[in-house]
Amino acid sequence: MSDHPSLSVSGLPRLGMPAPVFEADSTHGRIALGDFSGSWLVLFSHPADFTPVCTTEFLAFARAQEEFEKRGAVLLGLSIDSIYAHLAWLQRLEEKFGVRVNFPVIADHNRAVATAYGMVMPGESKTEASRCLFVIDPNGVVRAMIYYPMSAGRSIPEVLRLLDSLQLTTSQGLATPANWQPGDKAIEPAPRTIEEARVRAADPTADDWFYRLRQPKG
Repeated sequence: MSDHPSLSVSGLPRLGMPAPVFEADSTHGRIALGDFSGSWLVLFSHPADFTPVCTTEFLAFARAQEEFEKRGAVLLGLSIDSIYAHLAWLQRLEEKFGVRVNFPVIADHNRAVATAYGMVMPGESKTEASRCLFVIDPNGVVRAMIYYPMSAGRSIPEVLRLLDSLQLTTSQGLATPANWQPGDKAIEPAPRTIEEARVRAADPTADDWFYRLRQPKG
């Protein structure tokens, strides 16, 4: 059993716990988790450079980078490839598709970061990282995790929607319903006492004592 406070028995990070710390080489030089303190961080892994699905994902993330930056979020990619493979692949993406990848990509050739974040799924591959994504808040806490199989490319609009939801719920203490989009009403916390439940039940703006939507501030 790991004695690291942010790791579970299975080696996966846990929601609401500090993200596993790391220091690694990247296409932007040596970087560490602490370099992103104060910003939202979207850390995502891909199986390998020079592969078709990964190519579509990197192009999509690169094209959406400005949208992430508007939200105060930084993108950080990772695969178990060498720095030279990363550099060659990113240059090829720019040459063939006209898209420059401006965010760093970790060269995790020793699998240190992939292991700490539970990115390697032996059932899929013992040598490649699956499509894992972690949203880490400005305090270094893991707020969301998404795991995709190698065969399915991720939805970048969904990642942005998730980030919007996390930022709204963090700032206003609300929750977001299914299929929520920015600008939609959000869910107020349910009552925690019988008196609060009675007050809510008598409120004509509430659908029920445990369920009420309201427009977020701002």
